[in-house]
Amino acid sequence: MAVPELPGVALGAAAVFLPAALPREGKVAFWSPDGAGFPGADEEITVVRPHGSGVRSREVPALVLPVVDALPLLVRARRTRGAHPAAAAWGAAAAHALHLLARGRLLPGLTASDHDAWRAGPLDADDVAQLQAIAAAMPVQGYATPVPGRRPVQLPEPEALVRAFLDAVADALPRTPAAAHAAGAPFAAVAPQHIPHARPWAVEAAAGLDTGVRVSLRLDLSHGLLFDAAEESESPDDPGARRAGAAVVQVHSLADPTRVVDAGHLWAGSIEGAADHFGPRARIDAILAVRRAVAAWPPLGRLLEQDVPDVLPLAESELIDLLGPGAARLAEAGVSVHWPRELARSLTATAVVRAQAAPGSATDGTTFFDSDELLAFNWQLALDGDPLTEHEMDQLAESHRAVVRLRDQWVVVDPDLVRKARKRELGLLEPVDALAVALTGEADVDGERVEAVPTGRLAELRSRLTRGIDTVEQPAGLHATLRDYQLRGLAWLDLMTSLGLGGCLADDMGLGKTVTLIALHLRRDRTAPTLVVCPASLLGNWQREINRFAPGVPVRRFHGTDRTLDGLGGGFVLTTYGTLRSRAGELAGHTWGMVVADEAQHVKNPNSATAKALRLIDAPARVALTGTPVENNLSELWALLDWTTPGLLGPLKAFRARHARAVEGEGPLENPEAIERLSRLVRPFILRRKKSDPGIVPELPPKTESDHPAPLTREQASLYEAVVRESMANIEAAEGIGRRGLIMKLLTSLKQICNHPAQYLKEGESDGGRARLAGRSGKLALLDELLDTIVAEDGSGGSVLVFTQYVSMARLLATHLATRSIPTQLLHGGTPVAERERMVDRFQAGEAPVFLLSLKAAGTGLNLTRAGHVVHFDRWWNPAVEEQATDRAYRIGQTQPVQVHRLITEGTVEDKIAELLAAKRALADAVLGSGEAALTELTDRELTDLVSLRRESA
Repeated sequence: MAVPELPGVALGAAAVFLPAALPREGKVAFWSPDGAGFPGADEEITVVRPHGSGVRSREVPALVLPVVDALPLLVRARRTRGAHPAAAAWGAAAAHALHLLARGRLLPGLTASDHDAWRAGPLDADDVAQLQAIAAAMPVQGYATPVPGRRPVQLPEPEALVRAFLDAVADALPRTPAAAHAAGAPFAAVAPQHIPHARPWAVEAAAGLDTGVRVSLRLDLSHGLLFDAAEESESPDDPGARRAGAAVVQVHSLADPTRVVDAGHLWAGSIEGAADHFGPRARIDAILAVRRAVAAWPPLGRLLEQDVPDVLPLAESELIDLLGPGAARLAEAGVSVHWPRELARSLTATAVVRAQAAPGSATDGTTFFDSDELLAFNWQLALDGDPLTEHEMDQLAESHRAVVRLRDQWVVVDPDLVRKARKRELGLLEPVDALAVALTGEADVDGERVEAVPTGRLAELRSRLTRGIDTVEQPAGLHATLRDYQLRGLAWLDLMTSLGLGGCLADDMGLGKTVTLIALHLRRDRTAPTLVVCPASLLGNWQREINRFAPGVPVRRFHGTDRTLDGLGGGFVLTTYGTLRSRAGELAGHTWGMVVADEAQHVKNPNSATAKALRLIDAPARVALTGTPVENNLSELWALLDWTTPGLLGPLKAFRARHARAVEGEGPLENPEAIERLSRLVRPFILRRKKSDPGIVPELPPKTESDHPAPLTREQASLYEAVVRESMANIEAAEGIGRRGLIMKLLTSLKQICNHPAQYLKEGESDGGRARLAGRSGKLALLDELLDTIVAEDGSGGSVLVFTQYVSMARLLATHLATRSIPTQLLHGGTPVAERERMVDRFQAGEAPVFLLSLKAAGTGLNLTRAGHVVHFDRWWNPAVEEQATDRAYRIGQTQPVQVHRLITEGTVEDKIAELLAAKRALADAVLGSGEAALTELTDRELTDLVSLRRESA
């Protein structure tokens, strides 16, 4: 009959096993617990259910299938969401039955009417536990079949019914075309065989089934039968085969391990003779055990021949297979393999990178990369971890046998190890490639990742990079007292630059990266100047910090119309990324002792003109300073480290294939191996400290972060819903880059509406700033309440930073606050450098308590410790960027608690993105990031769920 597909039969239908006198004739019935029929349910069965202290029966329509036909449906029901628990439970029983057959767990037996029947067994403790677990989980609908011949009607025991099902599968499958896969060959005809004369044997067999009288196969490889190469002779039967060893095959009782007999003796004896050892079933069980072993390792098939030897000769190829994958397959089949003690010794190969001289240091003037020396990359073989000498490896390379003598002992040799001994020179490595191998402990050899170990100079270098950070004395010329963590940062930078390796100091904003770098300059040889490349907004800050902490050290700005590099001494030269792009050739023509890229995330795109210009400038030491080494993806990390330490991470394409895709694809919380592999490689070159670290927290005052919900006004809600409705219609009809562009436009529009309708409608731009602002935005009303409280703090007025990512919104806020007579100043990307510095001074002096700032233009580099409050008027949707902005106030030098306020409109996309932002923060901690662009890959349904307005919250 045709078997219906799964959803139409098993999905929602219960299953129950109907046993039969002949196990293979048992059936499985699919039925609906509510009594309704379904396609294919053309028979009626009797089902029972508990009722009070008894049971109640009824007739229901059902689809009844033979066990063999029902197996695929049951197995699929186990994996199908929505399947009835009874069908899923019988699916687990079906999987267990198939697993038993795949392991060869079949026993012959007789039914009550003396007909032949195969049974599932013998069952070990784990098999029985699995059977009992399935029975315990079986819902009543799964065993709702009445016990045959019992009056009154009774429910069967679930465990007995599951056991009967296992026997039905074991009796049915060996009689089908599946037998060749399940048991090696058909065991019997489908037609019942009446064999009453076997009843005495069957009674004894049944008794032994659960008493532990079972038989397994035991192999012993006799080391006395291993021959030296000079003593070998060719086999007359197979001239191409060397006799390398032999096996003694034994059968033993699990119930009594002391009762053992050689397989040859057992095969040669009669059933009566075998019974003297283990009982009447011993010969049958032994044959079954050997058949399982033969299926796992075919050479044992010779044991089934008529003349069975006590000792089984093994050709060299057979021994090689037995010592390798053959033993594993036998173990899976329950066959134990016992070796001579010396054959258990382990011969291994490791890729070794060798360098002879000691690494450079800060005092001897040499660096790891100063030499053009190429490092040797070879295979090194070892016996139980003890490296072989060159002579021993030559001896191994000349061997043509699976078992050889090394150090007066027999050793099993993998042919692959012989090949490595013969061709042990893997080539030469550039120093930077060797360093990557040393740090990761892995190397790519012929497309395979293998363990690699550094030695000599390279091993010492790895130790120095990974053993932890020492402290150093701060230089005498520094007019500051460095904190402990800053001294450790100085020591780390000194080590990395003295070795010519470079590094990225990625401390949180406000932890003193600038003063640490100034201390490094004072510690190094100052005959050549240090070039600092930074955003234009930081030029003044760098000059003030140098003059403050290193008075007397020359500092020059290479910026503006009167810039020049003539007469440089050993001080600092400050320039901007914009100047770098236009004057890269002139800067590259001078000799620099060190090049520093501040706010180095500006060169995160390796193909940008800024990044290319920076790479043109040569220097023995390169340092990147950034609080966010990764904002959006790991390619940005590659761009930073490939500048500080060129070649460390390999080409960008290979880096993405090897590391980035593995990490970004799964996420670090789900792929710890990928994270750890990348971390081993980059950790020595990035020093990352956060304000929450135990050694830093005492240096900073408390910080409190709060999300403030703001309701939408009626005007905002109407605009919001209209934009969503119109935009989603266009997005659903678009594809590819056009669709992504429409999504980005929608997100921008919604964020502007959440800020203020005037921003979305561009009212402030066309009416000279006369747009009515009050009463139209829930966020603006909330900001007014916060500012009233903050400005009135302590009776003398508090100070607050208000960040927004939109300059247009910042101007609207400035206009609104002016009408309320609140002193305010606005800083954005178009503010001249000199004016920026004056604004910072005015705010720090308390002349302007409210500082409105464009997030992108003012989120880095400013020191605004007067502020005790930071307000994020809108969200950047990147926690790292927001934290950078917060760090304008929450930094070393801050003495008052800092409160961070995030304004979020209720029921909007801002509200729904909060959970995504929390997850993003966790990823950023693992040096990961994902930007707003990821939302453009949402499906139409996911996007609708994200942007739709929840009216009950509005």
